[in-house]
Amino acid sequence: MSLIKITPPEQAEGQLAETYRDIQNLFGMVPNALQISSANPELLANRWQATRYFRDHPTLGRALLATIRLLVSDANHCAYCVDFNAAMLINACDQTPEQVAATRQDPSQAPLSAKDKALLLFTLKSLHAPADVNSKDVAALHALGWSDRDLLDAVTHAAYNRAVDMILNTFKVERDF
Repeated sequence: MSLIKITPPEQAEGQLAETYRDIQNLFGMVPNALQISSANPELLANRWQATRYFRDHPTLGRALLATIRLLVSDANHCAYCVDFNAAMLINACDQTPEQVAATRQDPSQAPLSAKDKALLLFTLKSLHAPADVNSKDVAALHALGWSDRDLLDAVTHAAYNRAVDMILNTFKVERDF
């Protein structure tokens, strides 16, 4: 049970009900990880807009984004998000449980293209040692074909995930998948 009141979909009204309908249409349910934001319907609408943006990202693929989330959540000890993203990598991205476990042990072993892996490692560096990121790091990613927008989006996605992990851990959101 969450530490703060969650409004379930069947009790939602107004903007909250509209956002829940959109989530339901895409996921077939409204996960507890999103219901936790029901205390602030505007915040939930913003979170949902960001979720949709990254879900349909034109250059950052599903496996790359799920791997970023998995590793950020692993570092933040957010079991909800670790399990969710591991399941996504296995069920939607055709990775094996062994590959996911190996990625968690050593991100350089992630079963991604060299281009995606480079952006993954850059993103992790930006989270763990942002002061160490330098122009050579950025130039190397540009040489692989990543744009400034891609770099910003990958780091932003990881930072958003860190915030979500903090929320889920703080309010003890229960796993519902």
